[in-house]
Amino acid sequence: MSNRLRHADVEVGTEIPERTFTVRRLDLVRYAGASGDFNPIHWNERFAKSVGLPDVIAHGMFTMAQAGRLITDWTGDPGAVVDYSVRFSAPVVVPDDDEGTDIVVGGIVKKKHDDGTVTVALSARSGGAKVLARSTAVVRLA
Repeated sequence: MSNRLRHADVEVGTEIPERTFTVRRLDLVRYAGASGDFNPIHWNERFAKSVGLPDVIAHGMFTMAQAGRLITDWTGDPGAVVDYSVRFSAPVVVPDDDEGTDIVVGGIVKKKHDDGTVTVALSARSGGAKVLARSTAVVRLA
């Protein structure tokens, strides 16, 4: 795999450029079908508001997956992720329009290990709010 990121080319402080992932209601419907998570807070505005949410919200695992895409695209290898964890800190509110909302994800290498892995701290925000907290990925590089 010649397109894989090399451990020798990464240092502590290396930044992963931010990417923006747009989320629309249609994406949530598709994700519900793929994941089997049909909780109405992810597609029914009336229900979401009845339980105290501002509107329909994206699935937490969908949000986590967008941050994971940043890592797998950066490494050039989806199998490079050794460990990945997040805490959900705010919902991603998805309006019922053609524009949806954006999740902006970035990262920075926090540790470089002798075993060929690096630890990356991720940031993710939507609508001005931090939506993932304590987000880290350990990635094995070539």
